[in-house]
Amino acid sequence: MTTAFIRHRDCLLHDMGSHHPESPDRMLAIEDHLIAMGLINYLDEYEAPAAERAQLARVHDEHYVDALMRSAPERGLVHLDPDTAMCPGSLRAALRAAGAAVLATDLVARGQATTAFCCVRPPGHHAERARAMGFCLFNNVAIGAAHALAVHGLQRVAVVDFDVHHGNGTEDIFRDDARVLMVSTFQHPFYPYSGVEGRSQRMVNIPLPAYSAGGRFRAAVEEHWLPALEAFRPEMIYVSAGFDAHREDDMASLDLTEADYAWVTRQVKDIALRHAQGRVVSVLEGGYALSALGRSVVSHVRELADL
Repeated sequence: MTTAFIRHRDCLLHDMGSHHPESPDRMLAIEDHLIAMGLINYLDEYEAPAAERAQLARVHDEHYVDALMRSAPERGLVHLDPDTAMCPGSLRAALRAAGAAVLATDLVARGQATTAFCCVRPPGHHAERARAMGFCLFNNVAIGAAHALAVHGLQRVAVVDFDVHHGNGTEDIFRDDARVLMVSTFQHPFYPYSGVEGRSQRMVNIPLPAYSAGGRFRAAVEEHWLPALEAFRPEMIYVSAGFDAHREDDMASLDLTEADYAWVTRQVKDIALRHAQGRVVSVLEGGYALSALGRSVVSHVRELADL
């Protein structure tokens, strides 16, 4: 088994200010932990390309893509919503983050890697078809999944999302696409206050109350995710890998640990081995307590790489 590790230094250029939790330090913390644990030596490293316009347009409205590109400032910050801003390097970072998901898809679909982890930012799962929000500009996972369907001829892909926030953007993009199944857990009620009402039958969204720990999370996966994934038989699985449900992350109020992230990764891999030739593409979403983020990604990547 080979695992691709995809990143680009341009992703460090996106900086929404020293006060903002979605900071370049997140990527550096992950890299430091992977190096310290010796895992980086077992991964195949790649630089993320910039996503092409046609790849973005599979999931985003073209007018939105145009508007986002026009919004990139020459200096300072431009706020797209109260939580989401662009600096002069943001567009380059966002194009690399989306491009990482495309490259990961190509590598895994072609058999050049079995699994892939995209260590990129800004995150993506809140970005809707025509709206940036929640720190997200382009929906990286959705762009990767749409690429698999359009270019590699897959008929069924699944998106697994264990970020503490509901992936409203991914649901907005794929809610009417029978080729995509989304399974998710998230704290509720909590930002973005979605995922419960009006969801489609292809969205297995399991809200968790504040202070839920690993036992409740694992029960949700076993009782709801796994039967849905087994019935769907995905040909590739995408992971919106947010680690902000960790007990040390004060951006939210769930109580997961590194062991829970390792466990859920094993469950996803087992499904992938049965139905998808082991093919899993994971893309970083949230996680803002830097030590917990680094440790959690180590646990996740160790399972992806079967180490």
